[in-house]
Order: sequence, then C-alpha cells, then structure tokens
Amino acid sequence: MSGGSILGLAWRSLMNRKGSALLTLLAVALSVALFLGVDKARNGARAGFDNTISGTDLIVGAPTGQINLLLYSVFRLGNATAEISWPTYQDIAGRSDVAWTIPVSLGDSHRGFRVMGTNAAYFEHYKYGSGTALEIAEGRRFDDIYEAVLGASVARELGYGLGSEIVLTHGLGAGGLTDHDDKPFIVTGVLAPTGTPVDQTIHIPLEGMTAIHVGWETGTKSPLADTITEDMIRSFDLTPKTITAVFLGLERRGTILTTQRALNTRAGEPLLAIIPGVALGELWQVTSVVERALIAVSIFVIAVGLVSVLISILTSLNERRREMSILRATGARPGHIFFLMVAEAGLLGFVGALLGVLIVQAGLFVLGPMLASSYGVKLQGLGLAAIDLWTILAVTAAAIFIGFIPAIMALRRSLADGLTVKL
Repeated sequence: MSGGSILGLAWRSLMNRKGSALLTLLAVALSVALFLGVDKARNGARAGFDNTISGTDLIVGAPTGQINLLLYSVFRLGNATAEISWPTYQDIAGRSDVAWTIPVSLGDSHRGFRVMGTNAAYFEHYKYGSGTALEIAEGRRFDDIYEAVLGASVARELGYGLGSEIVLTHGLGAGGLTDHDDKPFIVTGVLAPTGTPVDQTIHIPLEGMTAIHVGWETGTKSPLADTITEDMIRSFDLTPKTITAVFLGLERRGTILTTQRALNTRAGEPLLAIIPGVALGELWQVTSVVERALIAVSIFVIAVGLVSVLISILTSLNERRREMSILRATGARPGHIFFLMVAEAGLLGFVGALLGVLIVQAGLFVLGPMLASSYGVKLQGLGLAAIDLWTILAVTAAAIFIGFIPAIMALRRSLADGLTVKL
C-alpha cells in the first residue's frame, strides 16, 4: 500500500462512521475557532485602536488618569470628570514648542452618537492610521455656529445627508426634555470612512457648542432660555469657558518629554499631558492578564478537542477488529494497520482545524462591521495569516501523535486475531 492509498482508505473508513466523525470534527473545529478567534480579535482590536490616532504628540486634559483621558478624548468612551479652562488652553497653544492645537469639547449627543465641538484645526491636523488626513466625502466643513459635519457611520445609519436638520441632546441621555430643539444644526458635510471613532462622531464648532448651552448654565434648561433669540445669541461672546481636552503637535518631536513634564508640573490649573502611544501601552498592560487567561482557556479547549479524536478512534476499535483482520488477510502489513489509524487521527485533526479557520474567518467577516458600527473601531489585520497555518499544522501534528495510541492497540489486536474475531 502506498501513502496515498492509506489516506484514501482512512478517509473512506471515516465516512463509514459519519456520525462520530462529524461530531469529532465539530469538537476540533470549535476548539480551534475559539483559539484563533481570541487571538485575532485581540490583535485586530489592538491594531484598530493603535490606528485611531496618528501624528498627535500629546493629549492634554484634566488629571483624570492616562487611560481615562485617552478613552474619552480619542475613543469617545466614558466621560471627563473635569475640564480645562479656555485661558489655560490659550496658554498651551501659545507655547513656543507647540506647532498646532486641536481643542475638543465633549458632552452632548444625538440619537446615541457623541457630539464633539472643535475648530478648523481638527480637519487640518487630525490624522489616523499611518498619517492619513481626514477627508470630506460630501459637502464642506462647517462655517456657521449652527452647522455640523457628520462621521460616515452617523450619516449612513441615520440616513442623513447634506441639508439634514439635527437636534442635539444635552448630555448622553435619550432625548426628550433634554433636547436643544430650539437650536437645530444643519449638516454641511460628511467625512469619508476612517474605521475609527471619527465615523461615530458629530462635529460642530466650539461656538455652536457654547450657543446651544445658553440658558443651560445650571445643567437644565432655564425657563428664560426660550426668550433668547438667535440674533441675541449671535451677539454674545461664544468663546467657550472650558473644553474637554487638547490635541497637540510639537515643533520638534524631540521635545515631547520636556513639554509633557512642563505641562504636568505647570503652576496654576492642574493638567495631565499624555503620549497617546504610551497610554495605549498602559491600556494593553491592564488587559493583558485577561488576554493571557483567554488564550490559556483556548489552548485547554483545543486539548479537549484532540482528546475527542482519541476517544472517537478508541471506541471504534472493537467494532473494527474484523476490518483489521480482513485487511491483514488481503496483504496489509502490520505497518499499514498502524499508519491507517494514525492517518485517521491526522485527517480528523487537519480537517477539523481547517474548518475552525473557516469558522473564524466567517465570524470576523460578520462581527467586524458590527464592532465598527457600535464602537467605531475597525478590526485590523484580519484574513488568513501565518498563525492560521501554524495552528493547522500544530493541531494536525498533535492529532497524529495522539493517533499512535489507538494505532498501537489496533496493531496488537490485528496480529493476535488473524481471521477470527474474539468477542
């Protein structure tokens, strides 16, 4: 018998036991899918988060912790516990080592999407990925205090286009009594998709953010707010009193640590300046314990799947003693019987691992857009990778090794039984 004929015989033997073989393949496939799914989701999410902001040297906000400042200012997750004053922002922007600044004001929402107040510098200097600038897919940037530029996901999911009128909600509530319905915004532009939280954001001018809160100084709508006309509001000084955070670009990146230290130790209003990459590294350190635990569990699940291969073949040995005897009688050597058992185990491991890889790819194809839609973070680096090949090879090799146990048992029985089956 050649190697090819042994493999063919092993496959036909498995097909004769379709029920147990399919259950074994399913166990191996799901265990491999769990392992690869955890690994790909972990690495894909990291790459997606890392690509969210690029070219920003420092993020400055109130002292709320590195990770918290990063999450609410960049990823729109959580809320700021404090803000920084406008005079402090002006001092930061006026530093000689600062090339550009992007002021950011957060707090309001619209139908579940965050609203961010900013200025023209945001569209000029904010970058993502490998230094990719934001692009307007439709329309233009905002020029008036009551104009808005939408992220791609906002426009798509809510069905908004140029000229659409939107009413913002005070805070992150569901709307209703907290709506700024007397001051609607007009959509003037839609950003091109970025695969980042930018897609989930509604961008308005800082002056617009101040304007809609005239009469809301106490956190709720004043009875006199409706008496303030639009002309009156436009005549006011709409410079914000506070902002949530500031993105900084430096004249020379070599001064990043010096500038960070100077801002963190600045006299007067306390500040926290963070380096985005360093803050992300701290975030991954926090999550690494959970990641390692999930990977360990996944490896144990694969081990259970491989044990199911062993059990499947062992439980069929007694029923196949006549088959082994017939093979011996037709000229099969003891080595052929041995390699037949090993080949069956290897096939179960290989096909099961291959199915596991396909399940993961299908799952990520479906869940990837859902994650991007819900959190604005696109999984990066998906598709077939080296780890898929190595996992298939490792599971196949482990299955072959496990197959030695039933192979040795089958070999001994075939030698002892001859043509007579002993029951």
